[in-house]
Amino acid sequence: MRFMLIPRPSTLEPTHSDIPFDEAVFIAQMKYNEEMHKAGVLIASEGLSPSPGAHVVFKDGKSTVKDGPYAETKELIGGFYVLEVKSKEEAIEWARRYPGGMGNDDVMEVRPLTGTGDIPPELVTLIEKVAPTWSQTFK
Repeated sequence: MRFMLIPRPSTLEPTHSDIPFDEAVFIAQMKYNEEMHKAGVLIASEGLSPSPGAHVVFKDGKSTVKDGPYAETKELIGGFYVLEVKSKEEAIEWARRYPGGMGNDDVMEVRPLTGTGDIPPELVTLIEKVAPTWSQTFK
């Protein structure tokens, strides 16, 4: 089973920019990444840049682009982890090991990713037909 772990703020205060860089916390977080990698459960882990992105908005069959920024720095999600584990409980155990403490990541959201067992078989068949290469990666 795959799960996404999303460290995020529980409140809007204090903001990340209000918290000085803490090298010890940063090192603890990198060790956490290394521990999950060595355990073979870490599929992906990325930080999200605080620089402005864009929204692509769809309406009436057309798309428009709206440039950011959209959220204040205090509302940013700093990154994510994708884990392959045996159960929700195992994902929660990994989430509980997260060192946190960078000023805006005091909640770790644990979300299951959709797998083929979550999709009706006729849709899985359709996915395999129209996206044969990608469907091989879908679990």
